[in-house]
Amino acid sequence: MPGSSRGARLVATLASALLLFSTAAACGSDDDSGSDAAGADKSASANSAFPVTLAHKYGDTTVKSEPKRIVTVGLTDQDAVLALGKVPVGTTEWLGGYKGAIGPWAADKLGSGKTPTVLKDTGTGPQTEKIAALKPDLILAVYGGLTKDQYTTLSKFAPVVAQPKEYNDFGVPWQQQTEIIGKALGQESAAKDLVKGVESDFATAAKDNPEFAESTGVMATPYEGIFVFGSQDSRSRVLTDLGFKLPTDLDKVIGDKFGANISKERTDLLNTDTAVWIVGDRAKDEAKLHKNALYGDLDVVKQGREVFVEETSDYGNSVSFVSVLSLPYMLERLVPQLAAAVDGDTATKVTEPTS
Repeated sequence: MPGSSRGARLVATLASALLLFSTAAACGSDDDSGSDAAGADKSASANSAFPVTLAHKYGDTTVKSEPKRIVTVGLTDQDAVLALGKVPVGTTEWLGGYKGAIGPWAADKLGSGKTPTVLKDTGTGPQTEKIAALKPDLILAVYGGLTKDQYTTLSKFAPVVAQPKEYNDFGVPWQQQTEIIGKALGQESAAKDLVKGVESDFATAAKDNPEFAESTGVMATPYEGIFVFGSQDSRSRVLTDLGFKLPTDLDKVIGDKFGANISKERTDLLNTDTAVWIVGDRAKDEAKLHKNALYGDLDVVKQGREVFVEETSDYGNSVSFVSVLSLPYMLERLVPQLAAAVDGDTATKVTEPTS
């Protein structure tokens, strides 16, 4: 892992996914294991929605019938699949090292379904041979960064729904991610209902904390210095969905990426009403950050308005996962921290969740 901080792994993983994916040739196998949590009645209802055609970065993909063997290449796509009552036969591991790549916020959705086969991120792209061996009838890569060659290779095995062209790679909002996957599964209406439910959670949190709408915030991690997430990153959207405003010049500095390291001269971007830090070891990373005079002398530090999230915890993983299932779990823990940070009283301590 680059750098000394364990908090760097989420950035390093995304960076390797963007830059180092390969297009290895693939072959099939006789393995026909898999499971579908939906019942027969639900399947019959879903089949009436097909065929469906979905537009994405590399064109259009048509799903002709209800998929039963779904492989998720997108790093968080499994949560939308699970939320809609299906269990993928294969998932791609990103954070947490969870069994089946299913976080604790989604574990109860597995039901009696078989735990998915986990495809590891090796820094060389989708494991095409293992994907082929799972005999998928749908491959989802919505929250991802497939290249055209990778898309073409995977399309030899099953219809592939790649990332939408309207957003940066790894930049699709969770709402659109859920709805795209819902349409691919023949459950467009159910997906919209899921989105409305979580959006209601955000609206309630914003209403209960009107100070959020009067505050600025930023998400960052101590990766090779200071790495700040841009407006098209899912973590930043959590803040804006709660009412926070991002730094004015943020995207000018970040460019068209999900985030970037900032120069010493732009440390001012962190002088917001709250700075949310995703770290590996809070004590070590906080001390290192505060020793940096350009950052340590900012008001956000002096007034105790920082929020620290240890990414090695389930909570920390949920902050980066940003899915239809992880968000309610995350909001229960993050919102009280943000409220403490921007309550206007410098004596208020921003404490970490106890569970």
